[in-house]
Amino acid sequence: MSGFRIASAVITLSLVGCTETPVPQVETSSEVPVLSPLPDDPAAPGPAPQIDPPSEFAPLSLNGSGGTEQSGASMASDASLAGEASRQSIMKNLKPLQVMLGNWRGTTRKEYGDSKAVDLHEWIWDLQTDRKQPALVLKSDKSPYLQIARLTWVADIAKFSLTATNSDGATREYVGDYTDPVHEIVGPDDKMHRVFRLELTQTEESAKQEGGETWQVAFSQQENNRYLLEIDKRRGKAAFRRYDTVSTQREGTSFALSDSDYGDKTCIISQGLGTIAVSHKGKTFWVCCSGCKAAFDAEPEVWIARAEQRAAEEK
Repeated sequence: MSGFRIASAVITLSLVGCTETPVPQVETSSEVPVLSPLPDDPAAPGPAPQIDPPSEFAPLSLNGSGGTEQSGASMASDASLAGEASRQSIMKNLKPLQVMLGNWRGTTRKEYGDSKAVDLHEWIWDLQTDRKQPALVLKSDKSPYLQIARLTWVADIAKFSLTATNSDGATREYVGDYTDPVHEIVGPDDKMHRVFRLELTQTEESAKQEGGETWQVAFSQQENNRYLLEIDKRRGKAAFRRYDTVSTQREGTSFALSDSDYGDKTCIISQGLGTIAVSHKGKTFWVCCSGCKAAFDAEPEVWIARAEQRAAEEK
């Protein structure tokens, strides 16, 4: 893993209610390519409708040329289609973790001074900072471990990546995967609850800056409304030892878990449970978090077109 390097980012969020939380703003050097216009459909009567989506998320179609050489516009469309497939793959791998969306209260097991540390934090989707790399992001007010965090899926290594900044301002990079895969259990309330354990270890390159210490974090989802943040560390090649455990409880009500029975309240972007109503041209849609709301507000035509395409494919 020593060859793997993820660009560090600085995320600024204001922790307020989920319905109005501004989307995290990340300073990044990634350049988003500009799409060429989509080719018209020669079989359609009259001129093709003019749609000008501002990002690559718009559904794409290719017209076969019947030749062996591709035009510049055709190659651009192919590249855009490949980029869209990559983004959808990332979102698909992150989708099981959507149970963490929302506002949480965390309490450390370790005492700081005369009491345990308590923080309030929120997980949301970030689909705008780097359109090539969707992520789930966290912002906490007082967590000693994860005050800012960005969790995504890296296809090249088929693992999850976490970039996290603690209360001391130290930024660490982690990679890892499930040690207990995502599955559902029947809870004491006779409802289905999603559980998993996602373990991520600090990369060697990042650990070199720690003077021989390597950190490890794990998200252990216990039920819809509760997860544990497990913090381990080691020195040198010794075994990891538990440093702290943060017990985290959701504030407010739980999200439902089924990915298919939300009806009209399905998030138009993530397909999770919609909790925030948004509108465009007099029609109401639903999104699951403030991050999806910001993405929809910026590009409503794109997300509506994608939802319509998805619905057509499911018929």
